[in-house]
This record gives sequence, C-alpha cells and structure tokens, in this order.
Amino acid sequence: MARKPRSKQGLFSWLRRRPDPIDERKRDLTRQIEELEARIKSLGNQAEETPSLEEIEQAIPAASPTPGPQPTRRDPVFETVSQGRLHELQKRAAHLNQLGTQKFDLPAAWQRLTDQFSSPKATNPKLVDLLAAGSLQGMRPLRYERRIARRRFLLFLFGLLLLLWGLFAGLVRN
Repeated sequence: MARKPRSKQGLFSWLRRRPDPIDERKRDLTRQIEELEARIKSLGNQAEETPSLEEIEQAIPAASPTPGPQPTRRDPVFETVSQGRLHELQKRAAHLNQLGTQKFDLPAAWQRLTDQFSSPKATNPKLVDLLAAGSLQGMRPLRYERRIARRRFLLFLFGLLLLLWGLFAGLVRN
C-alpha cells in the first residue's frame, strides 16, 4: 500500500490557528445586517416616490351607494343560562373577603389534608373486587401478587444482610 505524500499545507496544519466559529457567525450576521439596512434604505426611497394617500383618494372617484337588499330585522335570540353555574359563582363570591381574596375555610382545609393521606377512590369498584378475589380468568388474585412481592423483598433483605455480615466479619479479622 503506497503512502500519499503529505503536502506542506497538511504537514504544518496543526501549527495554524483554527478559525473561530463565533467570529465566523459574527461576520455572517454583520453581513446580513448590512444587507437588511441597504434593503430598508431602498424601500425608504421607494416610499418617497410613491404618491401619498391624499393623492390616491383624489384620483379615485367616490363610489355612490348602490341600492341593494336591506338587512332584515330578526327577533332577538335568547340563550339559556345554566343556573348551577350562577349558584357556583355566588358561592365563590361568598368565600371572598372585602379585599377580594379568599377567606380561610377550616373545614375545606381539613378535607384537603385528609384527602392527601387517603388512598384514591376506585373508579370501578366492581372491577377492584373482582381483581382482589381473583375471579377474572387469567388474572392472579392480588393477595397472590402481594405474597410474591413480600417473598422477593424478604429474600433481597436476607441476601443484603448476609453480604453486610460477610463484609463486617472480613474487616474484623483483619
């Protein structure tokens, strides 16, 4: 396999300073800004040459109104308003003080606190009962799954304790 001779440029390329990508980007942006400024200047010159709005209005004759179909008057349309939403807004207004901020509601605060510690309510309690009892075909009962998880945890804990005991015994002997 024949080697290609290195050119002088390739031989000392590591000595040359690499171009900075930030400087290249800066040059590109400066060039784009100059192009935009030139375009703005040319558009400004074109705007001076275009006729003013008054000249255009004088050149166009005023259009006369054409007789056409007059809009027909209809009976007013009334929409039904949900009274529940109105009562909800009134209740919300009752919970505001004079400054417009919400009053402290102790029973609601207690309810929010107890909701944080309670388990979420099942959306389908019948399905939960079936899963717990194992009545669905092909599904294991939850108590069986819990037993497997408990056994895995105890096995892992026993292995960890055995490993720690072995490390401790090895350190004590040395």
